[in-house]
Amino acid sequence: MESGEENLKNNKVFEVLQRVGRSFMLPIAILPVAGLFLGIGSSFTNETMLKAYGLYGIMGPGTIIHGILTVMSAAGSIVFDNLPLLFAIGVAIGMAKREKEVAALASVIAFFIMHTAISALISVNYAGGDMSMDAMEQAVVNLEQNLGLSGATSMVLGIYTLNMGVFGGIIVGLGTAALHNRFYKIQLPQVLSFFGGTRFVPIISAVVFLLVGILMYFIWPYIQKVISMLGNFVQNTGYIGTLIYGIIERALIPFGLHHVFYMPFWQTNVGGSMEIAGQTINGAQNIFFAQLADPNTTKFSADATRFMAGKFPFMMFGLPGAALAMYRCARNEKKKVVGGLLLSAALTAFLTGITEPLEFTFLFVAPILYVVHCVLAGISFMLMHIFGVGVGMTFSGGLIDMTLFGIMQGNEKTHWLYIVLVGIVYFFVYWGVFTFLIKKFNFKTPGREADNEETKLYTRSDVNAKNGGKTDMTSVLILKGLGGKENIADIDCCATRLRITVHNSDAVSEDILKQSGAAGVIKKGNGIQVIYGPRVTVIKSHLEDFMESKESVDLNGYGVVDNEIQTEKETAPKADGTEIFLSSPIRGKAVPLEKVDDEVFSAGILGQGIAIEPSEGKVFAPVDGVVENIPKSKHAIAITADNDANILIHVGLDTVELDGNGFDVKVANGAKIKKGDLLMTFNLNGIKKQGYKMITPIVVCNADEFAEFKTVADGDVNVGDDVIRIVR
Repeated sequence: MESGEENLKNNKVFEVLQRVGRSFMLPIAILPVAGLFLGIGSSFTNETMLKAYGLYGIMGPGTIIHGILTVMSAAGSIVFDNLPLLFAIGVAIGMAKREKEVAALASVIAFFIMHTAISALISVNYAGGDMSMDAMEQAVVNLEQNLGLSGATSMVLGIYTLNMGVFGGIIVGLGTAALHNRFYKIQLPQVLSFFGGTRFVPIISAVVFLLVGILMYFIWPYIQKVISMLGNFVQNTGYIGTLIYGIIERALIPFGLHHVFYMPFWQTNVGGSMEIAGQTINGAQNIFFAQLADPNTTKFSADATRFMAGKFPFMMFGLPGAALAMYRCARNEKKKVVGGLLLSAALTAFLTGITEPLEFTFLFVAPILYVVHCVLAGISFMLMHIFGVGVGMTFSGGLIDMTLFGIMQGNEKTHWLYIVLVGIVYFFVYWGVFTFLIKKFNFKTPGREADNEETKLYTRSDVNAKNGGKTDMTSVLILKGLGGKENIADIDCCATRLRITVHNSDAVSEDILKQSGAAGVIKKGNGIQVIYGPRVTVIKSHLEDFMESKESVDLNGYGVVDNEIQTEKETAPKADGTEIFLSSPIRGKAVPLEKVDDEVFSAGILGQGIAIEPSEGKVFAPVDGVVENIPKSKHAIAITADNDANILIHVGLDTVELDGNGFDVKVANGAKIKKGDLLMTFNLNGIKKQGYKMITPIVVCNADEFAEFKTVADGDVNVGDDVIRIVR
């Protein structure tokens, strides 16, 4: 059985994969438009097609229409030709937490430097350092011969380099985002301060990816060989491999990981390689669009389109059949309402291939329906492969893509008629199977729910909420309280509070924020501080993840419950009259907490305690316990004592702004500590010189859970002196 720690790690990996998948959507979102340009432009400039439809005289070479269409085709091609760079930018933007435009710039710089470093090494080893075009052309030929790997090189934005495809872009995007998130707030020494903060990100990205480029020159050929072997395996599995691909692709939809799965098939030689117009093209989608642009193409490769064409029958025909089944099974008095919802969803699936409303409804009311759907989807992929259907797509399988890339290309090239024939069968299969299952097991599909339940189609958030409450209601309330995602300019946190900059402070609701579990809210112009205590770092992380989800766009579906705090309450320790003393963690002068020049502490919002004006820069453990949280800024430590007291030691006021400079933490999160252990050192005089107040609150955040609480120190105190007495 997995431990809690292992589960936490697995969840973290899953969350990261979800973020990566979501970051893919930015470059993927441009593909439909690019595909539209390329599809229309290439189709109506293809002489064979023009002659077949009698359009040569009107739209042939030399006509104005032909010129316009040629421009459209070129505009579409440039997007697909430069997908690696677009992925580098898109992934960097998607994974960056703040200052996303800086991450985008850094990714472009890193992309050029990585590939230039690879190109220079190719030149050094195969052209004697000559980087002229003629020399490099021969160098890459020699390199491919040496590697025994055709298509190992490519030209990227005029740079002869190793063929890394979108993997190269993804590596750059993930790498620059990681560097950006780590360094965009870095503070350098005064003499170098101009290069600090966001200016440092492109600098460190350039240095790191120069080294990455050198590394990739040596290791990427081996990765290419592994990818090639995987591609050969996929090809050799034939129809069964296509079936498995289709089932997995659909099965990953609920987790938002399908983009991560299908992208290697579409954009790398995992999905096959093919020589077209004298060039080796890797990746199923790239092969299709290269063939689309090639006037000599007589038939589109079904070995490539097998990773795409299978979507058309179940998206255009199967799911509308499932919608009809749900409509027919609805109660008569609800058919009018449910009919409008299902008709709209069915038409959307048919025209555009956007299927989420129907698929997530299956998941919500009866997961077995989705299992059946996944199997039928896999069979659809296999059938299209068996029938040699050569219809590609931009990102989804609706009528628009089928028209552009199937019907307009002609049945001889694409065998698109099989989509319709199989689709008609699929319509009745989905209708029959779903009708049987709904009635047999009395599934509460739309129109069959109780009278007091809303008739609706369900979304990802509904499914998440049902399956373990993964919709984070704390984040929902915070976002509502802050006036919505569009009202937020920046989010940060210190050891105890969220620090948010908003565009309009009038849109902020303190009442809603307090319902999220906030102990208090402070407004300073457009700066908002929401106090949660030591658990704020977790809250911030969840909030940022939620803001990246589709659910954060429209919060109208989430209600706000008056006078209820939507957070878990900690169990109070058992009262037994035990007397407990907390010792001073710092040598200095004891000061009543209410005299601290910070209303969060002075008003007791975070709890009761005492403050120390330090005379030396050392912090020691006041009790035996466990280190619960040390923020990245290192200016505070949260401890859970063995006696159940939740203790916060906050070194200085506003010292979060130092971003860790001047602090040296000696323990890690989760560490077990003994009373008197050294926890931290800090540069007392250096921080004071920068204008920061160093008075240090020591707060028992759950003081109200104890029977008695009293401070027992005044004036000068040494480390180890008793400063707080509590009784439980």
